[in-house]
Amino acid sequence: MCSSRDRIGLFRTLSYPIRAPARVTLDAGGGAGWPRGNDRERELLSAFTVTATDGAARAGVLRTTHGDIPTPAFMPVGTKASVKSLHPDEVRALGANVILGNAYHLHFRPGEEVIADLGGLHAFAGWDGPILTDSGGFQVFSLRDTILALNEAGVTFRSVYDGAEARFTPVGVAEIQRKLGSDIAMCLDVCAPAESTRSEVEKAVHLTSLWAAQQIESEAAPGQLRFGIAQGGVDGELRRRSIEEICALPFDGYALGGLAVGEGKDEMLETVAWAAPLLASDKPRYFMGIGDAEGILEVVGRGIDLFDCVLPTRTARTGSALVSTGRINLRNAGFARDPRPLEDGCGCPACARFTRAYIRHLVTQSELLGLRLLSLHNLWFVLDLTARARAAIERGTFASFRQDTLARLGRGPEEE
Repeated sequence: MCSSRDRIGLFRTLSYPIRAPARVTLDAGGGAGWPRGNDRERELLSAFTVTATDGAARAGVLRTTHGDIPTPAFMPVGTKASVKSLHPDEVRALGANVILGNAYHLHFRPGEEVIADLGGLHAFAGWDGPILTDSGGFQVFSLRDTILALNEAGVTFRSVYDGAEARFTPVGVAEIQRKLGSDIAMCLDVCAPAESTRSEVEKAVHLTSLWAAQQIESEAAPGQLRFGIAQGGVDGELRRRSIEEICALPFDGYALGGLAVGEGKDEMLETVAWAAPLLASDKPRYFMGIGDAEGILEVVGRGIDLFDCVLPTRTARTGSALVSTGRINLRNAGFARDPRPLEDGCGCPACARFTRAYIRHLVTQSELLGLRLLSLHNLWFVLDLTARARAAIERGTFASFRQDTLARLGRGPEEE
């Protein structure tokens, strides 16, 4: 599962229509003149439509102010307004329709005011497609040693950058994302790791619901969609309670958080199987933090529409490539004279021109091109897998597609 959502630990001390604003003249920073996010009487702009189903798996379209997102959709992670080492045009050419940014990191560096003054996150990053921004809650609760206080009003912590005291509140996080101008803004939540006690998970559920109710009433950028997050870990009662409370609020989409955080794979997938159908059927369903091939196919098969992970690019930076039989480590000496592409039949820029031997040479010599080529390949692999899963759903052949793909993965790469 996705290493980006491994937890250091949680500190233990303590169809609604999606509507657009009326036409207004906007300043670059989303200041005076921007309509309030709690004005739900706006003319219809965008909505989620399920276009095909195959068992629990769904294909659909999520319409945003910066374009449509065909689902299922993998979202490459651009935490600091950049998918590491890649040009936005390259990411788009690989097949990405939406990317993810992080409010925590962008709040501290360079700051939402700077980004707003420069035209918003899309202009700042040079990406003209949809952007989802995570609230930063994961970062706060991952770094338990930085947390100073937690209560119903928010969380106080020390910045991972300079140790300065900072505070996140539901309304404050909404304001950060309003100024960033993302297409989809996630609510501030408390994500408990797998080793948490039941009382800690229950507290996470309580605060997440309380904060969601506050954030849904705060201001939003024009056309900005809001997603609520259900917590509860793998505890059936608490997960159901969280879903019921979050889905009672008029969000534009709903996410399953607090999974892929250290629990067993089977336990996680069993939870997704019964929890995903409890989310609104006419809204997009987002699994936070999964990016391996098996995990993607399994959650899609259980009714998930959106997912993200740093795994493709992080794996690339370790010198490894994702392939249909698993992954291969290009640092291994066995690839020194290998004339083949990373994957036969792959349409990525790396496989179109370069051999395993050459990419291994680049990696072992710490040449940046090697890591870039592996990043391009790995993102292509995940995005292409997701696109083929969508096509299989539309054909009504997803079950056989998943079975065949997982069987090949299970064989493992020939070169180890």
